[in-house]
Amino acid sequence: MEKTTEEILKAALEMARRSGEYIERHRGTALGIDFKGAVNLVTRMDRESEDMIVSHIADTFPGHQVVAEEGGRRESDSPWTWVIDPLDGTTNYAHGLPVYAVSIGVLYKGIPRVGVVHAPALGETFHARSNGGAFCNGHPLSVTRRDRLDHCLLATGFPYDRQEEAGRYLKPFTYFLRHARDVRRWGAAALDMAYVAAGRFDAFWEYGLKAWDTAAGDLLVREAGGRTSDFRDAPFDPFLPQCLATNGRIHAAMLKAFG
Repeated sequence: MEKTTEEILKAALEMARRSGEYIERHRGTALGIDFKGAVNLVTRMDRESEDMIVSHIADTFPGHQVVAEEGGRRESDSPWTWVIDPLDGTTNYAHGLPVYAVSIGVLYKGIPRVGVVHAPALGETFHARSNGGAFCNGHPLSVTRRDRLDHCLLATGFPYDRQEEAGRYLKPFTYFLRHARDVRRWGAAALDMAYVAAGRFDAFWEYGLKAWDTAAGDLLVREAGGRTSDFRDAPFDPFLPQCLATNGRIHAAMLKAFG
């Protein structure tokens, strides 16, 4: 399996970088913005980036399964599944804010084995392979060692149904405003998790996420020495909508906000 994960990682890095270059070439052009919901944008770049990646997978790993945000899907009996967000942070991209990424997670029998988060505007590529560590632009990553919540910088996001469920999502947000050093809201979950792995954030939480938001980031955090779970401390599952990713040392303190 090691040789296989090495090959998959190399391919995932190549796909993410090619897609990122394409996205950057078209930044600031006519984006063909549509709405998937009241506040959920999709651009031409989301669709075309996804088409590029899915086509490459079909050519390179024709038997593998694919799950992608904009509808690209292929099912088979392969134990390998590629989970793709072709442009995480679409709203940022559409508004010219350079906080967005291509996220590619590859699962083996449902467990993340390869993760790539490429932020083309920021010039950073995060990657991880199971039992191989986590890296940014080739440099090894490690989560923070802070063990006091009041010393920690946290990150979060809000789901697309936030207008209807604002009270529910603001409850833990308010708790952390009172108990942590501060909270950031970047609007790109894959990057938030990569930043936990890199030690820039001490923790990240969010409701309503999809597998393409978290499959790569989950592996990055764990390979950097952190911990992931749902809000009840059950093992993290990228196909379920709750995500808590921390440096491990403040995990129990974070869980108190969801009790």
